Amino acid sequence: MIRTTEQDSKHRHLEQKTTRELLEGINQEDKTVAYSVEQCIDQISRLVDVVADRLLSGGRLFYIGAGTSGRLGVVDASECPPTFGVSHDLVIGLISGGDQAIRKAVEFAEDDTEMAWKDLQAYQVNEKDFVIGIAASGTTPYVIGGIEKCKENKIASGCITCNLGSPLASACDYPIECVVGPEFLTGSTRMKAGTAQKMILNMISTAAMIKIGRVEDNKMVNMQLSNNKLVARGIKMIMNACACDEDLAHEYLERYKSVKEAILKIKNL
Repeated sequence: MIRTTEQDSKHRHLEQKTTRELLEGINQEDKTVAYSVEQCIDQISRLVDVVADRLLSGGRLFYIGAGTSGRLGVVDASECPPTFGVSHDLVIGLISGGDQAIRKAVEFAEDDTEMAWKDLQAYQVNEKDFVIGIAASGTTPYVIGGIEKCKENKIASGCITCNLGSPLASACDYPIECVVGPEFLTGSTRMKAGTAQKMILNMISTAAMIKIGRVEDNKMVNMQLSNNKLVARGIKMIMNACACDEDLAHEYLERYKSVKEAILKIKNL
């Protein structure tokens, strides 16, 4: 049986299409992705609750993946510190082939069944942590090997895959199986499958960070002030929260280097 992610595209003779026809076809397929993700919300919810509990108990969240899936995990992990003000070792993205594979594919790295566990051991992964394997196919040896080792060592795990009944889903405790159907370009899972994985990763990290107290109301009060745009956003947050003028908001943000802390100090004036 051919996996869904490898099935032939519904769109034929792409080389004969106009640019607009190509773009319309891609967009037509992309429109279905959010609906596919919606079908998985119960699975995502169960996983998020466990992840949040682990983080609150002193554990960490790891992503392991290869190729596009690995890069998406690295991106999501790298965005947590600036967005939520958490340490860089709270959410960790690992990709087969190491950091060099983020920019350039490392041949056959994803076929190593033992390397993911070695990569995880470099961070002293333990029973407090949670590991998510990301693989569109659900058959990537690097990811399956890592998840199986987690099971052997009583480390809870989940996965994000785009095929039903995959070896990866069977190996983990909290599978997320988001079936998006054949790609516009046959087998090119960086497209719909990658979009679905990115959406689910956004949901996991954002919901987990909200649940562990890194967001107030709908504001990123713990964000890192790493550029002028974010400083301006922080000032606006303080003004809105404290009903104060821009000068006071700016003064306290400069003094305490934290939106949350500035709000607390101004409210206690």
